Amino acid sequence: MPRLAANLSTMFGDAPFLDRFARAAKAGFRAVEFQFPYAFEVADIRARLSDSDMQLVLFNTPPGDWDSGERGLAALPGRENGFRDGVARAIDTALDLGCRRLHVMAGLAAPNADAPAMRRTFVDNLRYAAQFAAMSEIEILIEPISAESIPGYFLTSIDQAADILDEAGEENLFIQYDLYHRSFAGPELIGPYQAHAERIRHIQIAGWPGRHEPDIGELAWRETLEELDVMGYDGFVGCEYVPAGRTEDGLGWARPWLGR
Repeated sequence: MPRLAANLSTMFGDAPFLDRFARAAKAGFRAVEFQFPYAFEVADIRARLSDSDMQLVLFNTPPGDWDSGERGLAALPGRENGFRDGVARAIDTALDLGCRRLHVMAGLAAPNADAPAMRRTFVDNLRYAAQFAAMSEIEILIEPISAESIPGYFLTSIDQAADILDEAGEENLFIQYDLYHRSFAGPELIGPYQAHAERIRHIQIAGWPGRHEPDIGELAWRETLEELDVMGYDGFVGCEYVPAGRTEDGLGWARPWLGR
């Protein structure tokens, strides 16, 4: 059965971040993910995880200056030092919080950007991050993000992600497969998974096209989750959606899998 993880950056948004752990546990979740923990004391997050008996399964490395529009540093030539400092901070945080997977954001391609140079930078930075993380038995993930969601994002397809990981050549590099982002390319979600199943270590879900609950919109959520289960996917499915109302009121779709 799918193991669901509440994304605390998008769910339970009517509560302060640190209060969302208890809300998620009360709703039946046993695991959480979030985007960025860096605005909070690690000890406070660790205490909330412990109090709610919750497992942290994923968060992102620092993305650069988010408020100024940056969406990652990994593929940006000239930003290598900032990226590597962020990797070190993320690994330290992950070790403190018992998390074994980190998502690395590629960043935005500026108009007329040198795409081959960005790719070389991305590959080199992924090798660095993977080798550093391997010492702590942490996996590094990259996620294709739709151009509709983040215009200009460097990494937009699962085939591109797999090709980059092949070039980087590190054993602890994997793909984060977001069903919402993939849906912009069409309704077929299982085929891309089958083509890259050995590379995929984390899946995320949201309704398409509105990014609300999976049962709002056109996403074939039930069939997709059931088929992933049949094919042996045993990782987590992160619920990275923005609830249409109060989070608890929209969890009917998830009831069969909560508490597992």
